[in-house]
Amino acid sequence: MSQAGDTAASREQVLERLRSGSRFVLATHENLDGDALGSLVAMQALLSGLGKDSEMFIPASEFPLPHEYALFSLDGLIQVPPADIAERTVVFLDCGNIDRNPAGVLQDGAHLLNIDHHHDNTRFGTLNHVVATASCTAEIVWDLMNGLSFTPTREIAEALYIGLITDTGRFMYENTGPRAHQMAAQLLEVGVDVQGIYRCLYEEMPYAKIKLLALALSHIQRFNNGELTLVSLSAEDFQSTQAQSSHSEGIIDHLRAIEGTKVAALVRELTAPERRGQRKVSLRATDDDVDVSVIARAQGGGGHRRAAGFSTTAEVGELISRLGREIDAQLHERSKTDPEPTLA
Repeated sequence: MSQAGDTAASREQVLERLRSGSRFVLATHENLDGDALGSLVAMQALLSGLGKDSEMFIPASEFPLPHEYALFSLDGLIQVPPADIAERTVVFLDCGNIDRNPAGVLQDGAHLLNIDHHHDNTRFGTLNHVVATASCTAEIVWDLMNGLSFTPTREIAEALYIGLITDTGRFMYENTGPRAHQMAAQLLEVGVDVQGIYRCLYEEMPYAKIKLLALALSHIQRFNNGELTLVSLSAEDFQSTQAQSSHSEGIIDHLRAIEGTKVAALVRELTAPERRGQRKVSLRATDDDVDVSVIARAQGGGGHRRAAGFSTTAEVGELISRLGREIDAQLHERSKTDPEPTLA
């Protein structure tokens, strides 16, 4: 069967499970972003609207949420897995790898529905509906909603719209296709407050976030003749600016926009006491010349061809060397024994 045929078949199977199931628990990946939250909130409201017993799991470690997502209603939120997990269908949304969900007990659900758009999804579910051509997981939830002939509320429409615009970079990324605009048109007809959502997501920023951005821009380094543009943020950087870890969101877009950059990298030291010594590495490619998901997967992470990430305990210097070699190998088909990357 073709990939399109496989996707059509899995869609029908998911629709049948959503229709016939009575009890659900929803989950997504750690370090929540707009698509993860939007898909989660929309699916929770959809299942509740269908009269299902549904709960939405987000662990306490994810709070407080980034300020831009304060507009989300979190009805049905639970912060510990339900005691009756073995009797519930677990729906994983926007989660390419089950290891990216902090609650391992969720794997003990009666059924595992894996709904995602990451091309490197590990297909960990008992039923996998992975649509790599979708712009975001919210687009897949929107498609399922239409398959169920469910009329979205404004809450659902706005949650899906947030997932859509954040994962497509406000319709500017290469994953933006015709269906993304069709989806937006339908959601706008429901009454999405476009200006209000824009202000919440991209304006009214905390001053600490601006201070962190200014500091990050002063830390820019370029390697491999400018092909790698990188910023490293330490725990002290967050402390000196009084910024939260979520305030680093968006910094990498400035790095990606620098002329000559092939890969932008943001390395940030994690500040939570239980994660001291770890660093989160976010990668963005400017075109298809470098597949950053390959680099991330080699380090236990994953993502998309042009947007990926991983966590590591490696020191910054070691990371720079590794990234430089792997980018160079993809761009120039050289061996990984080439000289170390040099400052541009």
